[in-house]
Amino acid sequence: MSAQPRLLPWNGMNGQPAYLVTEEEGTGHVSKLADEMEAFQLHMATELVGHALELLGNSKAEVEELRFLSNRMIEALRDALRIAESRGRRLGLSEEDGDDGPDQANEADG
Repeated sequence: MSAQPRLLPWNGMNGQPAYLVTEEEGTGHVSKLADEMEAFQLHMATELVGHALELLGNSKAEVEELRFLSNRMIEALRDALRIAESRGRRLGLSEEDGDDGPDQANEADG
C-alpha cells in the first residue's frame, strides 16, 4: 500500500477533500483519471494566463470582464495549489518543508 493517501484533484462528499488509498502506486484507474484531471487543470490554467495577459493589456476591458477573469484565476490557482500539495505529499514533503526555506533565509539576513 502507498505510504501516503493521494489527495485527488476533486472534492468528495460535502466538499471535503477526496483521497485515494491504493496498493497500485499510480497505475490504477482512479490514479490515471486523477493524473488526466491534473493535466487538464494545469492546461486550463496556462490558457487562462494567456487570456489574462491579453485582457489586462486592453485598456478598454470592462469591470465585469476583469471580475470574471479574477474569479477564474482564483479557481485555477486553487487547482494548482491542490496539485502541488498532492504531489508534494507523494514526494514526502510536508507543508513545513515549503515554508521553512524563505523564513530561514530571512533570519540569516537579519
